Amino acid sequence: MDVLPGGTATFLLLFGAFLGAFAVRSGVRLFRVLRLVRHGERVEGRCSDRRVVDRGSGAENRYRTEYVFAFRTPDGREVEFTDHAPGPFGFEVGAPVRISFDPAAPERRATVAGPGAWGPVLMPTVFAVVLGLFSLGLLFASAAMRGWV
Repeated sequence: MDVLPGGTATFLLLFGAFLGAFAVRSGVRLFRVLRLVRHGERVEGRCSDRRVVDRGSGAENRYRTEYVFAFRTPDGREVEFTDHAPGPFGFEVGAPVRISFDPAAPERRATVAGPGAWGPVLMPTVFAVVLGLFSLGLLFASAAMRGWV
């Protein structure tokens, strides 16, 4: 008895589309970070906090370290934001960092990506490539099972 109409081919198609959506999401994140690194305004900031976030008892990796960065815009506003894993060793609280941000929305679009902190570029790249390849493989397998290729 098949749970889905079309059986395994439909499952592969749906799972491939699901992984593809995450690959596209990671690709969009990568594009935004690279755009900030290339065209954003740069200021000196600091790591203002490093905290451990409890993701709940059902999570595989229950605790995650989150880094909060702060900087002052040229017009004097103090902005704090969190960014993806800054690198393999992280930052100490108070450590100076180079921040790239969008002057139109510094609260929403800022990153520490750049020399010494390539984690915000590396992680979306890995996710986009790996999930994209898995997605393409699953979609190809689904098409092959239906006799389309």
